[in-house]
Amino acid sequence: MNALEIAGKMETDAIKFYTEAAARTKYEAGKKMFLSITEDEKRHLELIGQLIKGMNITIRDVSPVQKVKTVFETMKDSMMQKVAASKDDLEAFKIAMEMEKEGKAFYERFLAAAKTEKEKALFTRLIEEERQHYEIFSNTYSHLSDTGNWFLWEERGVIEGG
Repeated sequence: MNALEIAGKMETDAIKFYTEAAARTKYEAGKKMFLSITEDEKRHLELIGQLIKGMNITIRDVSPVQKVKTVFETMKDSMMQKVAASKDDLEAFKIAMEMEKEGKAFYERFLAAAKTEKEKALFTRLIEEERQHYEIFSNTYSHLSDTGNWFLWEERGVIEGG
């Protein structure tokens, strides 16, 4: 298996995991977040497939952070309430963080070995999106595991006087 085939397998596994996590999580914003990330992973798989087939790929400027931010903005009122996350929900976010961290490291190794400009562009983009996914999951994990302090640090109202 070459780097692109392995990347395709990783993306397929991620799609399966995030789809299952969305179905199981009780936290509504988390469910929507997992579904949003699933769409990113499907797009990654499509890009990898196009590159394998030798097709011209166009990497759209998609920001996972902006997409998920929209999800959270639409649920602002429910986000203000303390959330009692289940151990399963928290575990799903921990696993997702580890998957994204490993995915980023994986793509960094393949970027170093990439032979074509298309491969380099694709792996560079995937590295950035995996980094953003990690931040999203990390932030959500912090919110669910310690909502009160999450608001203190993320909103910075008390610290910055806002």
